[in-house]
Amino acid sequence: MSTRETTTLSAQLRAVLALTNTEIQVADTRIAQARTEAARRALSDNADNARDRARAIEAAIRELGGVPELVAPFLGRGAAAIKAVIEQAQPFDEALLGDLALEHQLLDRARYIMALATTAGRTEVVALAQRLITAHSETVDWLTTVLAEEALGGPAALRHTPLQAGAGTLVKLVNLPVSWSARGLDRVLDTVRTAPPALGELLAQGAHAGDVAVKTLSASRDAALETAEQVARREGADTAAGALRSIRTATGTLEAGELPISDYDDLTVAQASAAIKELTEPADIRTILLYEQANKDRHGVVAALQSRLTTIAHEVAGLT
Repeated sequence: MSTRETTTLSAQLRAVLALTNTEIQVADTRIAQARTEAARRALSDNADNARDRARAIEAAIRELGGVPELVAPFLGRGAAAIKAVIEQAQPFDEALLGDLALEHQLLDRARYIMALATTAGRTEVVALAQRLITAHSETVDWLTTVLAEEALGGPAALRHTPLQAGAGTLVKLVNLPVSWSARGLDRVLDTVRTAPPALGELLAQGAHAGDVAVKTLSASRDAALETAEQVARREGADTAAGALRSIRTATGTLEAGELPISDYDDLTVAQASAAIKELTEPADIRTILLYEQANKDRHGVVAALQSRLTTIAHEVAGLT
């Protein structure tokens, strides 16, 4: 093995070590965002496995005659801390895409290390590279699934932080193509004008459907939301009615008769779980989840809903 080959291989191992330390910190940070115990375990295991991989990479560097940089772990943690701060001002999907980019870089470098080690005849480094490729391929698939769940409307395996949720909502509102006829908006406002003064004032100040939707939600007047949706539909403002319906769904305030599963309130956990397996639309899964969480909040049912969405997300992402 030439000096040049050793130098190149060592440099790539050092780069992967630095990125792995960032990966560890990211995984530790994401644990607090896990929606389910399964996701929490997956993230915790990923952090522990990443620490094992970091030690194996350090050993490989020493075998090549080098010394791992003592500051690498600190740089990795620092990079991840900066990443976490920046993400607070990003929509959730952008944060996940950042995580995915990190994993792709680790995966690509691991493949390069395998090629270098194969050429140099370093079988122990080849084995390490294969271990890295397997680990990062699995993480890429997991993050791709989480992104697909988010694209399908959730519930994703990870929760938004409050700031990420706010950023995501703002992006959606800015891009929401809603048009109200002046007459339709007036009729909706007239209908709810008899509601409590605080709600009437908020709605009267609304200049377009997005304002009405957000301010109505803030007022927390479920009956007024339902009435506003009905009037909007009657006036032909279907997009606006859909926005109001989305708010009612998001707050879990739909009536049981509006759910996509008949007689839902009367179903046991086993019966509800069986019915959930028949759902094919992510929006229906999300509707049931939000209703369940706002009412009985049964762990078995919530787990069944998450599992069903993950299955659909796998299909959408082409991972099955």
